[in-house]
Amino acid sequence: MTDIFDLDRHEQKAQNLRAIGWLSYILHLIVAVGAVVPGAQPGAVLLVIALVLDLVKKDDAEGGWQASHFSWRIRTVLWAGLLYIVTAPLWLLLVAPGWIAWCLVSIWFLYRIVRGMVAMHAGRAVVND
Repeated sequence: MTDIFDLDRHEQKAQNLRAIGWLSYILHLIVAVGAVVPGAQPGAVLLVIALVLDLVKKDDAEGGWQASHFSWRIRTVLWAGLLYIVTAPLWLLLVAPGWIAWCLVSIWFLYRIVRGMVAMHAGRAVVND
């Protein structure tokens, strides 16, 4: 009987983590699309909410396939932030170099989010290439 209870509890935890993962991916996707589409900036608040959510729930996913998704999203945000900061001085040269650099970072960010969403939909871990 306890095996059934443990299995139900484990399944419920997995479903909760999956729901949180989808919420985080959707928030990231809104920010990523907003970064690529001119004039559609939803703000960094959504990104911060998603990042905090991932940081808080990451430990709950340890040992399962969903753990890779939490790490994937956290690394994506941190790398994108670093790339935006490093390329920010290009805006001082002229608008074009800064815009090109930030557009490339935004496309990379969007790619990472979509790639993670595809893996999540398939129910598998995200693997680094």
